[in-house]
Amino acid sequence: MPFKIVRNDITKMQVDAIVNPSNPEPVVGAGCETAIYEAAGREALLEERKRFGGVSEGEVFLTGGYGLPAAHVIHAVSPRFQGGNQGEEERLRSCYRKSLELAAKQGFQTIAFPLIATGSYGYPREEALGIAAEEIRAFLDGHEMMVYLTVFDEASSALGGRLYPDLEAYIDRYYVEEKLRSEYVGTDFMAGAAASNAASFRSTVLPSMQAQRNTLPMSPADAAGKAAAMPMAKEDRDAAPSKLMAELETKQAQDKQKISKEKEPGLLRQILFREKKASESAPRAAKPKMDQAPKRREEPTVGAARASEDESREYAEFCFDDVEEECYEQAPQFFEDEICDEVSADWDFEKHESALNERMAHLSDTYQQYLLYLIENKGMTNAEVYKRAIVDKKVFAKIKANPDYHPKKMTALCLCVGARLNLDETRDLLARAGYALSPCDKTDVIFSYFIEHGIYDMIEIDIQLEEHGLPCIIA
Repeated sequence: MPFKIVRNDITKMQVDAIVNPSNPEPVVGAGCETAIYEAAGREALLEERKRFGGVSEGEVFLTGGYGLPAAHVIHAVSPRFQGGNQGEEERLRSCYRKSLELAAKQGFQTIAFPLIATGSYGYPREEALGIAAEEIRAFLDGHEMMVYLTVFDEASSALGGRLYPDLEAYIDRYYVEEKLRSEYVGTDFMAGAAASNAASFRSTVLPSMQAQRNTLPMSPADAAGKAAAMPMAKEDRDAAPSKLMAELETKQAQDKQKISKEKEPGLLRQILFREKKASESAPRAAKPKMDQAPKRREEPTVGAARASEDESREYAEFCFDDVEEECYEQAPQFFEDEICDEVSADWDFEKHESALNERMAHLSDTYQQYLLYLIENKGMTNAEVYKRAIVDKKVFAKIKANPDYHPKKMTALCLCVGARLNLDETRDLLARAGYALSPCDKTDVIFSYFIEHGIYDMIEIDIQLEEHGLPCIIA
């Protein structure tokens, strides 16, 4: 793997050279530069640095590593971000390109970069990552070198620590459960699980198969009433899968019956539905005012003027008071949910009607057409998206030039992150390229987690893929 993102302190990297995001003047800057000088030995490294004097942004020079595990330090003078229109991008590209060229000239085999200029120099992290990936990839097309991009800033470390437990639970919920269903149901998996690690099996895998029955089938406890149960006999183990499936089917049938019963319209819903139907049949009809309370359940007259919003709300509250006690006694939770459903349905329809119509207009779009539509609709630029996605500019150009172009699945997934799509948009876009998010594929599950939680961080996604033994994004 010639290019790898790692979560590590760059001062601990055992490589031929590390890259220091240097100040233009012979002084020690903040952040990463301070850490490098302190680890190397401030006085010795600063003394050698002074020999070079002032250096322009985008230029590089070489010093010794002193107390660092790395033998050398390549100092790349970082550009200060001033809005993006002052030539910062080219100077940042120069930092990577010239550092790699200098390393190759020195015969170095390994080199480690920080994410240059993203600390006190203020360069946007996502854009800087895209630039770093492009320059490193371009260099590696013609050279053999192991290049590391180290991520050890406070925000990245905090994000990784916060994500990891939730991500593991997410993977277990979707991936492990689906794998168990597809690979083990209907086989004698009980014996194998008991032989390998029955305790772990009972506490992790089986709960997802037996919602309420979260222990392995056991023989009766001994006569003394001890809590520990004896392992099953072989004939019981052989019959366990079929018994389990029968129990699951029974449970599913009971759940469906329960859900069906819960969804039966209650008294309040029947009343409101009747009033709603009457209103729809007579669009200009007015609902009775409070002083007409005795006639509140009669159909409105066609010739009446439409009631104001306040009067309609007052009327609905009056109906609610009339039947509240009876409905609440029958099904309090269902009663509250029905009110919320009625209100949210009215609001959501008007809020999202135009968005739905817009999406309907793009039903026949190809992958390329729908991607470009989503990018424009979200107010982004193509460059912003492919840089954030760590997708090569040449690859994106091929997509843009061909309406029928089908990218690789990893490229398509990365562009979903780069365009900041939600999970529904992601599924829709992938389907147009012939792909789907599979619960049996860990890469898909990890991408789904990040997209579902609105975390569009390609560095963290790449690190999590690496930590789960999966192919990385930028390798």
